[in-house]
Amino acid sequence: MNEMAPAVRRDLEFFPVQYEGKQLVLIRDHLGLVQEGKAIEMPLYQFMTLLDGTRDVRDLQMIMIRQQGGVLVGIDEVKRVLAHFDEAFILDSERFREAKDHIVEDFVARSVRPCSHCGKSYPADATQLERRLDDILSSQPPVAQPDGKVVALVSPHIDLSVGERGYASTYQSLKYSSPSRVVLLGVGHQMAQDLFCLTEKHFETPLGIVKTDKALVRKLREVGGDAVAANDFTHRSEHSIEFQLLFLQHLLKGAAFTIVPILCGFIRTCLPEFSRKAYLEETRPFLEALKEILSEGENLIVAGVDFSHVGPKFGHQLTAHQLTGRSESHDKNLLASLAVLDAEQLWEESKRVGEQFNVCGFSALALLLEVLPKCKGQILHHETWREEATQSAVSFASVVFTT
Repeated sequence: MNEMAPAVRRDLEFFPVQYEGKQLVLIRDHLGLVQEGKAIEMPLYQFMTLLDGTRDVRDLQMIMIRQQGGVLVGIDEVKRVLAHFDEAFILDSERFREAKDHIVEDFVARSVRPCSHCGKSYPADATQLERRLDDILSSQPPVAQPDGKVVALVSPHIDLSVGERGYASTYQSLKYSSPSRVVLLGVGHQMAQDLFCLTEKHFETPLGIVKTDKALVRKLREVGGDAVAANDFTHRSEHSIEFQLLFLQHLLKGAAFTIVPILCGFIRTCLPEFSRKAYLEETRPFLEALKEILSEGENLIVAGVDFSHVGPKFGHQLTAHQLTGRSESHDKNLLASLAVLDAEQLWEESKRVGEQFNVCGFSALALLLEVLPKCKGQILHHETWREEATQSAVSFASVVFTT
């Protein structure tokens, strides 16, 4: 019987890059098993796309022969390529699963979630980090004092250097708030099966450790049932909450606040249908418990989200230049729904365009609108960042909610 070829891991990210005149594909692995900076040439990547778990080695041999214009390719050559992929932890093989199990077990056993992006996306030195945050916060003119009490913020989670105007617009409003508890809504970029992922771990950054309200997290997990992930591993390398913590620690320095960290998964793969009704049916106990938490004490909700992702880097055939007119219009419709707290309108706008613009923050925004107290939103900033090298773009925004 011919040997089946393992599938490529679904949790890897691939980005086209140009290097020394060659078209390469950069591989990014949130687990850190694939060597950082590993890139492969386009013909090898095209072969990799064939590895979906449905083809055997003989099938791949025939495809390679056709791709090379009839030049004979031996079975051993196909196996050599597969072995190279497996050695690099690119395949969903037994070797990969064993390595991943060790990583998961190690993280789950920890009591503190260490920073995953320090020294990469921002300085690992506390003094340098504080200086960097001050530079970001001063990149925009000061925002006017909000008309009312600040109860929630929408912030970007894009790279700090790219989104500094968005972060500045969001967090300048924080000086008008003094929360004792911050409910952090992040995006679980690797979550395809669960609506929420919770953790009782405290969070560590170069600015110190922020304590998680373990009792409240336990309460949410107990009532959340199947909507909550079985473990907290997704938090290990997720940046959407980590980036918000930096600003919270910096601006609330000396204040004793706790956090409730919630990652939100990809709704379209978790529900029988994409509708607010189906979402509420699945999450009602979780939402009610979270609203009860928010009704007591001085709370702030922060949603770390980005909006549209367009261009070849995100799977489109068209460039960002060709798509941003429509994607920005979609963003503005979503933001208009947020500003008036219209959850139905938010869902209908997302349903209208489907997955066309890859709005990664929708799940966190959907949760936000279900648990916000009576308030009003003000859009502070909206921007599209263009990555010319890949002809792609990402948009982000800042919103403040006040009672």
